[in-house]
This record gives sequence, structure tokens and C-alpha cells, in this order.
Amino acid sequence: MRAANDKPRLSMVRIIQMNLGFLGLQFSFGLQQGNMAPIYSYLGASEASLPLLQLAGPMTGLLVQPLIGALSDRTTSRFGRRTPYFIAGAVLCSAGLLLMPFSASLAMAVSLLWILDAGNNITMEPYRAYVSDRLPEDQHEIGFLTQSAFTGLAQMLAFLTPTLLVAAGMNQDWVDAHHIPYTARIAFLTGAVLSLATILYSVRSVPELPLDAAERARIASEPGGLGAALREIAAAIRDMPVAMRKLALMSLFQWYAMQAYWNYVIFSIGRSVFQTADPNSSGFHSAVLTNGEMAAWYNGVAFLAAFALVPIARKIGAAALHAACLVLAGIGMLWLPHVTQTAWLFVPAIGIGIG
Repeated sequence: MRAANDKPRLSMVRIIQMNLGFLGLQFSFGLQQGNMAPIYSYLGASEASLPLLQLAGPMTGLLVQPLIGALSDRTTSRFGRRTPYFIAGAVLCSAGLLLMPFSASLAMAVSLLWILDAGNNITMEPYRAYVSDRLPEDQHEIGFLTQSAFTGLAQMLAFLTPTLLVAAGMNQDWVDAHHIPYTARIAFLTGAVLSLATILYSVRSVPELPLDAAERARIASEPGGLGAALREIAAAIRDMPVAMRKLALMSLFQWYAMQAYWNYVIFSIGRSVFQTADPNSSGFHSAVLTNGEMAAWYNGVAFLAAFALVPIARKIGAAALHAACLVLAGIGMLWLPHVTQTAWLFVPAIGIGIG
């Protein structure tokens, strides 16, 4: 197996090139968070049914990511270890994004979300491993920080795209026969192009390092196939350290809160600020745009806070700081439904961004 210090160091430009695919990948996630609940509502879904309709995201993340991660560790194709999964995931993701705003029924939208989320998660796990595979150990931190930076930028752009289109002259109330705004259609088409183009650019610009003979021999000597991957996942869960089990329990509640937030924040804003619960009203379209602006804001806050909180973590400890950040997020979520003016929505969003 190639030692970490045998891997060639990459310039900052090359590290940016190898991680540019994260821009397209996270743009897709941002589109889902900001638009799937409204799209389901435009197509006639009730508010109570939204969590069930949104199951694709958490379910594919739970099942696909660990499975693809284990399978890609055992892959020795002539195209590379991770690249086949990058390409397959990008194609599925782009297809889902391309077709989603043309959904003519709830069944069609739900099916496309499963395809879209499967594509995203097929790409996500190998992309993280790609950093460790490609960079020497002393460059891992900058590699993962670059992915984080692209995550924040991509999600800000995804949430802001409909607002930018309206600012450029599009009518926010211009909708198709199925009540889906054309601003959403253009945003999803943009995402489809970005997702495929950025990932293809990354794998062509900074290809994977070829596996050496020792690594190929090690992989060949181990059990292969789906069964072996599933057994590896089961063993990892069984042998999980106690600290990680505690983190998993904490994350369960944290991500429950965020999923509830993404499902219902637009409906909360619609009622408290724009006095409407009708998905086909102009006020609801305004709530969707306002939520995008808020989300861009709290993603920006999150990006800056990630760096600003480092010295505080060193002083009071990561656990205490993390708890304080989650408390701020909780206060923001409790406050948000009581805000009645658009400008004030951005204050509780600071707490959510820090959290």
C-alpha cells in the first residue's frame, strides 16, 4: 500500500480543482432543502404528509453512503477506485435534477427524489475518501476545509438562485400547468449542469493515483461483493467506540430538528410574515424566496463561525462549545415562528447558522 508520504503534494489550485465537484454536489443538496417541500405542496401534498414524502434523503444517506463507501474501498477497476462511483452518482443526480421541475404528479416527484438522493449519496462517500486517497496526510486538513468551503458556497448559491432570477426580471408567480414556478425550473436545470460538469472536471483534472501492486493484492485477498461490504458495515457498528455512540445519539436529535426545520420553515414564514398557507398564492412564493435568502445568510454565518469558533473551542473545550451552539440553534427555531417582519427573520437565523 502506498505510504501517505509517498503521495505527491498538490498546489492549492490543484486541491481546488479536485474538490470543485463538491460545488455541484452541494448545490443539489441545497436545491432539495429549499424546494422539495414547496414542490410537493404545489402538486397537492398536505403538510402532514411531507415528512413521509421526504424520506428519500435520510434513507438513502443511511443505506447508500456506508454501502458505497465499503464497496468503493474494494474496487480496482481500470477507471480507478472512486471514479466509477463519482460518474454514476453524477449521472443519476443530474437526471433527477433535470426532470424534477417537470414533475406532473406527486408520484413522479417522489420517485425522482429517490433517484436524485441516491445519486448524491453514491457520490458523497467516495468523494470524502478521495481526499485521503489523493493527498499526503499533512494536506488532508486543507483538502477537507476546501470541501467545506465549497459546501457553504454551493448551498448559498442554490438557495439564492430563485431570488437572483426574480431580481433579474422574472415573475415569481409565473408557474407551469402544475403550479411549479419557472424560477424553480431554471434553478434545477442549473443544478443538473453544475452537478455533472463539476464532477467530470474534477476527475479529469486531478485523476486518482493508480493502486500499487501491494494494495491490489490486499484487496484481492479479501472477500468481495455485497455480502462482504454488509458484513464490514455490521462489524463497524458493533465495534463502534463509546464516544462515537454518544455522538450518534446526539446527532439523531440534532438532525431530527434540522429535517423538521427544512420541511416546515417555509410554511411557518408563510403564515407569520405573509399571512398565507396556500401554496399557490403569491405570498407563499414570497415565503419560498425569503427562506432562500435566510438560508444563504445562515450558511454564510456557519462558514464564518466555523473559523471564528476555533479559538473558543481551544479555551472551553469542543463539547461545551458544541452544546452552546446547539442551544443557540434551538433558541433561533423557537423564536422564528413568532417573527412577523421579513427583516427580523435573519436574527434567529444567526443562531441556526452557528448551530
